[in-house]
Amino acid sequence: MSVIVIEFITLDGIVSDPDGSAGTPTGGWAFRHGPETVAGDKFRLGSTLDDGVLLLGRSTWQLFSRIWPRREDPFSARMNAAPKLVATRTLSDTTAWANSKVVDGDLIDVVKREQRDVVITGSLSVVHALMAEDLIDEYRLLTFPTVLGTGRRLFPTDTSPAYLECLSAEQVGAAVLSRYGKAAR
Repeated sequence: MSVIVIEFITLDGIVSDPDGSAGTPTGGWAFRHGPETVAGDKFRLGSTLDDGVLLLGRSTWQLFSRIWPRREDPFSARMNAAPKLVATRTLSDTTAWANSKVVDGDLIDVVKREQRDVVITGSLSVVHALMAEDLIDEYRLLTFPTVLGTGRRLFPTDTSPAYLECLSAEQVGAAVLSRYGKAAR
């Protein structure tokens, strides 16, 4: 079992509001490069979506539950069919997006017990909680040639050092997909 974080990210490490749905002044930065840059399986998840589980925070799940069920392309079908766990204290109804259920119990314990690969997309509070417990095995980052200077960062300035190794890097449209794993200790 691996815990894989996937994020759209800027050159200066900002991950907030890549699609503009949060209405921030700098939002929509990923989509200004055109839909082909963000469409489909840009994170090279492949069968991980078929065999694993998506883990989403409430805000990301609510956004995705309004978008993904309406799409009918092959990648969307995989997203819609994948089992989804929602980390939330306030949401109880997950019927808006098929195969979704609220995390039952402590998030860290649930992830530690999970037998499938866990893919976290967006959901920065979930990522930071798992990061603090050193539970993330891989980061797949789609880095856009954009510098925002402000916004929420994947790696906050007050976190402990992380030593990662580059597993691969490839250009994907206007962005670069980089895969990083835990460095050997």
